Amino acid sequence: MKIVEVDTIPLAIPFTHGGRPAGWGGQAWTSLSILLVKVTTETGITGYGEAFSYGCLRAVQAAVEDMVAPIVIGQEFDDIGAFVTQLQQKLHLFGRYGITMFALSGLDIALWDIAARTDELPLWQLLGRKQRNRLPAYASLYRYAEPEIVAKRCSQAIAQGYGWIKLHETEDREVAAARQAVGEDFPIMLDTNCPWTEAEAHERAASLRQYGLYWLEEPIFPPENFKALATLQATCNIPIAAGENACTAFEFEKMFEAKAVRYAQPSVTKLGGITEFRKVASRCSAAGVHLIPHSPYFGPGFLATLHLAALEPKDCMIERFYLSLEASLYGDWIEPTRGAFDLPRGPGLGLLPDPDVIREYRVGP
Repeated sequence: MKIVEVDTIPLAIPFTHGGRPAGWGGQAWTSLSILLVKVTTETGITGYGEAFSYGCLRAVQAAVEDMVAPIVIGQEFDDIGAFVTQLQQKLHLFGRYGITMFALSGLDIALWDIAARTDELPLWQLLGRKQRNRLPAYASLYRYAEPEIVAKRCSQAIAQGYGWIKLHETEDREVAAARQAVGEDFPIMLDTNCPWTEAEAHERAASLRQYGLYWLEEPIFPPENFKALATLQATCNIPIAAGENACTAFEFEKMFEAKAVRYAQPSVTKLGGITEFRKVASRCSAAGVHLIPHSPYFGPGFLATLHLAALEPKDCMIERFYLSLEASLYGDWIEPTRGAFDLPRGPGLGLLPDPDVIREYRVGP
């Protein structure tokens, strides 16, 4: 098949998170960025991908339009894996991580959507044999830094049927409030977003041990310091999770060789798309590491994660960013029922984005 058009569709959908107005990562955050990558073939079949764009939408959009689109339009992509590997090579001077890979991830997801739609199959069926039709969900809470709000949101998530909760906090007081709210045996994960040095991480992990965490996620900066993560993993008695900031399967291979993590968290909109995600899944299986995808998305990246997780031999929880969006590209499909997501059954990713939502929430010219 030949690519004849690559379009970017930038969206900004307002959300509420149940706490006081606040920023995250040094900037106010009141709307969710979704960068759709729409690819059209000479046969008229269209596929949709999603490139990670939280806080970097303009840069990623420019990367798709100025770096990726000019070299793929007019090209055949019958072997998606080989095609995307060639793109990685052509673009490697711009970096193997970050913005470049986010852009390629969006393209890759769209190409797999097209391939499955061409064969009139759901993506999971094109890729392999599904292990389940429903995928358990966990509530991934906003960072509140206020114990009372953390406790309230935890109770709300449990009432809605979630079987796991992930916090994004860095202090004991919020974790203690969550543990008190959910009870002794309810699984709590803690994502700290790379705040500590190696020494600080050991000190903080020793303090956090009392809360019985299901995992401790990205406790050390830089996140690619796998040797430091491995040392912490071996001594802190809390399972370590990481991977949302790792790009390509090669980075995960280094992670596994270092024995840095118990849980690997590839992010399909960041690491290189479905092609790289499948490579990571294979390496997880060989290394005996449990794959739990990073997936706080509400666009095609979310759907792709559902299809990929359905193929995993081990139970594979789906991260649901615990926000309330003003609108959804896929209606109620972004909402779990009875604590789990249903696997879409239509061709390709299974659903098409709502054109009315695109029209209302598109940003820019």
